[in-house]
Amino acid sequence: MTVFTTFTRETFADFCADNRPGPVQMLNLIRLHAEARYPGGRKATGAEAYASYSRISAPVFTRLGGRIAWRGGFELGMIGPEEERWDICFIAEYPSAAAFAEMLRDPAYREAMAHRMAAVADSRLIRLGVLPSGTSFDGSA
Repeated sequence: MTVFTTFTRETFADFCADNRPGPVQMLNLIRLHAEARYPGGRKATGAEAYASYSRISAPVFTRLGGRIAWRGGFELGMIGPEEERWDICFIAEYPSAAAFAEMLRDPAYREAMAHRMAAVADSRLIRLGVLPSGTSFDGSA
């Protein structure tokens, strides 16, 4: 199974090139290591390392206009690989693609990333466009 913990320069360039107006939502699916993998052997659980990432990065996220639009707990994968499970599931909303890119350049956020990299065993980060809510699956109502 292939694991993913960060995006490529090419993917980030594509993300930045599509700087359409309006909010950007990012679906985050995170699986944590049982034990964090810090360079140098610092001891912490994956959950503790991810909590450090969150504590340090949250003020930057908030200052740039970010908010958590949705958070949920993984219960059961109905479609997809049986071994795929997620410890943390949420949708982060940014006022724009530029705000997300600015967060990644912030020195405090870059400090926080060391904790995220130590914590995360696998992840998915999916950019979403905000659409109106309704009652149909295809958005027609």
